[in-house]
Amino acid sequence: MIGAHGSKLVCLAELDTPYSFIAGGSAEPRPQPPDVSLLYARLESLTYNRDNTPPRRYSHRKPRKRKPEMQPPIDLRSDTVTHPSRAMRQAMATADVGDDVFGDDPTVLRLEARIAEMLGKEAALYVPSGTMGNQLGLRVHCQPGDEFLCEANCHILCYEQGAYAQLFGIAAQPVEGEYGVLQVEQLMGRVRPANDHCVRTRLVCLENTHNRGAGRVQPFDAVAEICGWAAESGLARHLDGARLFNAVVASGIAAAEWAAHFDTVSVCFSKGLGAPVGSALCGPAELIRQARRHRKALGGGMRQAGIIAAGALYALEHNIERLADDHANARLLAEAVRATPGLKLDPDAVDTNIVIFDVDAELGTATAFCARLRDEGVWMNAITPQGVRAVTHLDVSREQVAHAAQVLERVAAEIMAVTS
Repeated sequence: MIGAHGSKLVCLAELDTPYSFIAGGSAEPRPQPPDVSLLYARLESLTYNRDNTPPRRYSHRKPRKRKPEMQPPIDLRSDTVTHPSRAMRQAMATADVGDDVFGDDPTVLRLEARIAEMLGKEAALYVPSGTMGNQLGLRVHCQPGDEFLCEANCHILCYEQGAYAQLFGIAAQPVEGEYGVLQVEQLMGRVRPANDHCVRTRLVCLENTHNRGAGRVQPFDAVAEICGWAAESGLARHLDGARLFNAVVASGIAAAEWAAHFDTVSVCFSKGLGAPVGSALCGPAELIRQARRHRKALGGGMRQAGIIAAGALYALEHNIERLADDHANARLLAEAVRATPGLKLDPDAVDTNIVIFDVDAELGTATAFCARLRDEGVWMNAITPQGVRAVTHLDVSREQVAHAAQVLERVAAEIMAVTS
């Protein structure tokens, strides 16, 4: 609508006035639109809080029931699965460190001096793993084209990828023992003649305790006899003592007495002793100097290794005597196996912390049986088609082992009931 405004014609819609003009020049109040700013403010207050967070929503639905908390598994696969205790972690966190490749990490030096003293040896070398400790032990005694005598089921032969052959050109001559135990008569006549057609027999290796022998402790007299024969035959002696301290506690024979029969001994800190990392090779100072050089070639030189060496030191100071608890727990589990139809200990005797048993074919394979146990929160390891291994350690209590024994019996009974 166009109307007069002074001497100009203007559009009434452009006038900022609360009135509407009608024919005849009269005016009446114009209806005003609602003020929507308050509405927008209200909507925003419903959508966001003042701190720009979403508003709390209320519901009349019943709250969901909480699922029961899952209990941690009873892990009996190996004694390598242990976690550092709070006190061990504290020792590691506060460890003095240097550079071990330069030979000036004070905590590593303390560890090496301590373990060498315990085994009655001149020197020791800290290494990342038991496999490296064993391979260095072989290397300092053998050259390419040499061989060593060992038990047919030992760790060096079965679980270290034949590294002695891959890396060093060394051969092995295995001899079958009884659950890892050799007699000196089995070794006599096995030293190769000095002949250009033959490898050179240089070394005898034993394992104590014996892993595949269910933690078998080597008979001390047999060890002394074998090592005596080896020395007379011009052979060096190396001991894979990954679980040597289990043998010490089970037999009551000091570590230095066991080690006295061998030129070199490797010991592991990350099995029953509960440290997170590391082993040591102990022996004469000159051989350990050679081992240090070979360690570098294998990538085993570590820098501020005192952090992990502190865990190993703590283990030596606090976790040896308590290995007797693990041995008692293993016997408790073994009793459950003996009492369970369809399961058979192999061997029947349990010397330390390892239990090995066979699963009857009626119960399925070892892998299937372990899967059923795992569903019940008990973890064990299938090591052969019908063989199962369980290992007790410091992270599994007496009560947990007793519960695992009950689960073992129940699972076997349930499978037997279905298959029979």
